[in-house]
Amino acid sequence: MGLKLNWLKRWAKALKRDVVALWIAARDPRTPWYAKVVAAAVAAYALSPVDLIPDFVPVLGYLDDLILVPLGIALAVRLIPPTLMDEYRGLAVRREARPGSRAAPIIIVALWLVAFAVLAIWTFEQIR
Repeated sequence: MGLKLNWLKRWAKALKRDVVALWIAARDPRTPWYAKVVAAAVAAYALSPVDLIPDFVPVLGYLDDLILVPLGIALAVRLIPPTLMDEYRGLAVRREARPGSRAAPIIIVALWLVAFAVLAIWTFEQIR
């Protein structure tokens, strides 16, 4: 059991490091444009204090944290040349403060508002 727990802790630490590395990669001109787009989206979402699916929703609430974010990180890491990713990981380890995302919470809240509006309009149409 202790071995699995240690592995899980190392994996979680590596994910946190890679999120910061992706945030750095999204701002580096040497990163290919398509990798920048994916890296920026994944880093912004992972660093955002707002989740697309709130954690209080049973099962689905943690789905993004346990499956979608790691898969997004894996995809972004594969799109970035390995030598650059190694450099970004080194910079991420030396970085003391964790970056934040201001745009992601706004986008996520906007998506929820649009979904709510669409649902309200659909419901209103069904009632009439």
